[in-house]
Amino acid sequence: MAAVLHIVIAGGGIGGLSAALALAQAGHRVTVCEATAQLRPLGVGINLLPHAVAVLDGLGLLPALRGMGVETSALVFANRHGQPIFEDRRGVSAGYSHPQLSVHRGQLQMLLWDEAVRRLGSEQVRSGARVTGCAQEEGKEGQDGQEGGAIAHIACADGTTEALRCDVLIGADGIHSALRRQFYPDEGAPRWNGMMMWRGTTLARPFLDGRTMVQAGHRRAKFVVYPIAPPAADGTQLINWIADRRLREDGFGGGLTAPDRADWSRPGSVADLLPTFGHWRFAWLDVPGVIRDATQILEWPMVDRDPLPRWRHGRVTLLGDAAHPMYPIGSNGATQAILDARGLADALSAHPTNPVAALDAYEAQRLPMTARIVALNRQEGLDAILDMVEERAPDGFARIDDVMDPAVLARCVQEYKAAAGHSQTAPPQSP
Repeated sequence: MAAVLHIVIAGGGIGGLSAALALAQAGHRVTVCEATAQLRPLGVGINLLPHAVAVLDGLGLLPALRGMGVETSALVFANRHGQPIFEDRRGVSAGYSHPQLSVHRGQLQMLLWDEAVRRLGSEQVRSGARVTGCAQEEGKEGQDGQEGGAIAHIACADGTTEALRCDVLIGADGIHSALRRQFYPDEGAPRWNGMMMWRGTTLARPFLDGRTMVQAGHRRAKFVVYPIAPPAADGTQLINWIADRRLREDGFGGGLTAPDRADWSRPGSVADLLPTFGHWRFAWLDVPGVIRDATQILEWPMVDRDPLPRWRHGRVTLLGDAAHPMYPIGSNGATQAILDARGLADALSAHPTNPVAALDAYEAQRLPMTARIVALNRQEGLDAILDMVEERAPDGFARIDDVMDPAVLARCVQEYKAAAGHSQTAPPQSP
């Protein structure tokens, strides 16, 4: 008979909350500890790939997700002149079992939080509770979930501290994870590749079909744009955009020290962007106009960390950005965290009397794939085709076929998608 485990999750972000819902669905008692005292729907847009949407559908969330977001019809790669290079269709019509969804990150997190409160109970979903470290409880490891265990050390917003015993502790506390730092104290700061990202949202007229995601430019300057809400009554649509600009050049791999953490997610300035993107006016989008009309602009360094040799330490393991922070290429950040959540819940169900074996199985399934994506993204991932075209045709082209073999472009896209876990279950429908 499956053991009912008490599982503590450090971090109430998308990965941690997805894990909480999946583990509760499997019958475990789950406690979520989120450092933020008062959650609000902050942030900008996020893209959920079909295989992540399938996980959330299994948790009963697809109707709510469809109501808040946009079903992405295609990912289009374009040069810095706005000329299309390659179109990769997405969603059910492209043969996937589930849609790809573009949503507001804050709204998604609040949906997951509210569902966790409803399903786990409000006393099990705690805000203002930061997990600062852990200890292994003495006892024979990995038998029936009762012997051994872990102790989560918690700093509460009211100034008190707590030691919370659990059978399994999950570190889903992000790129600055306290649990990861405890296990790897000499790791140092995240690795920076010299690129800064400005993320914004703008109310604008829909572009293209109102459901397309576009990545335009090259590795020194790139503009990513996609809608994250259905059109409003006045005909405008909330558009999410990311402007990437390389400030320092170090080659591929991120060998630079990241800017100080205090400078992350600070308000960005239009003046930082217009010198680079001020002339990017496409037939289908006025990029400087979108930037000028932004409702908010936030600034981040593009950082990651080297893959770890292992995630599990006793009854503690890592998940999401705490385990495998990666460059935001290919829409893989939140997607891989959600896949972690499913993999962890499935592993615990497959090893009902041995939590340690379950954590090892989860790690064996997920660590190699995520390490591969980190490596691919350091080589620009899918966006490498933008660099190919920029190198061969910096002033644009009359026909993309004169610049690149379409079969080569398609192969590059398919190889990356296979590494990232995409699975098209049916032939694409005719456009």
